[in-house]
Amino acid sequence: MAVKIKLMRMGKIRAPYYRIVVADARAKRDGRFIEAIGKYHPTEEPSLIEVDSERAQYWLGVGAQPTEPVAAILSKTGDWQKFKGLPYEEGTLKTAAPRVDKKAVFNEAARATGGDAGGAATTPKAKKAKDEAPQATDSEVAGGGAAVGGSDAPGEAVDQPAEA
Repeated sequence: MAVKIKLMRMGKIRAPYYRIVVADARAKRDGRFIEAIGKYHPTEEPSLIEVDSERAQYWLGVGAQPTEPVAAILSKTGDWQKFKGLPYEEGTLKTAAPRVDKKAVFNEAARATGGDAGGAATTPKAKKAKDEAPQATDSEVAGGGAAVGGSDAPGEAVDQPAEA
């Protein structure tokens, strides 16, 4: 069985991303695959390339043939040079800057202004609603919520006949 390392397209119409998969050469582009060994997001800046180097080396070693785009990706990560025994430099692949943790930024800003950053952030509206929650008294709970002795509300007297 001929095995290829190829790209499997995923994502939306104008927002593609790819999985790097090992599949039978006769399988469809997005069809069955044997193993997923990486991912490639070309729309990000810089492009996200993640390859499981150990698995890529294994599949190249047992005879899997990479397609042209995958060969280019493997040469960028250094896996192709490692397989062929060519010299390559580690860490030449551009990576995106790490994302900033929003909660840490908030806590630092709160500390800088002198506020308490230890608790959860609450809005004044939520805090007010919590403080003004109605508390049921014991007499309302025992009497079913209605006051003893009747009610003056209209429409409550059901037992009286209507006058014609």
